[in-house]
Amino acid sequence: MTQTADVPEVLFVCVHNAGRSQMAAALLDHHAAGRVRVRSAGSAPADEINPAVRAVMAELGLDLSKEFPKPLTGEAVQAADVVITMGCGDVCPVFPGKRYLDWQLDDPAGRPIENVRPIRDEIDARVRALLAELLPADE
Repeated sequence: MTQTADVPEVLFVCVHNAGRSQMAAALLDHHAAGRVRVRSAGSAPADEINPAVRAVMAELGLDLSKEFPKPLTGEAVQAADVVITMGCGDVCPVFPGKRYLDWQLDDPAGRPIENVRPIRDEIDARVRALLAELLPADE
């Protein structure tokens, strides 16, 4: 069994923490099934998660009703092994020794559900590829 200290931690960051980063966190948490610690945050958190994002995630059986946008902190970045930015610009603090990835993805804000689904599906594909990198032996 993997020790807690050996569990990789991933932080997803976008501006409002109301769309892309919430979908990515929920999808990675779901697929990793406890094998990865997952967090998300925003450089300027919104008041609530985008309703279209909640709806497209519910279609996959993932409930975001208890989730909420969280502020980005230096501590969260420092704790992460991998930091994935999604349009947060230069506001994300950079620490030596961290792995940073920037995922260029459309912002679901203001889009109807039928336009949010392809964004969700692209995030899902990227999350699955990331999980395969993080846990290659997949015991």
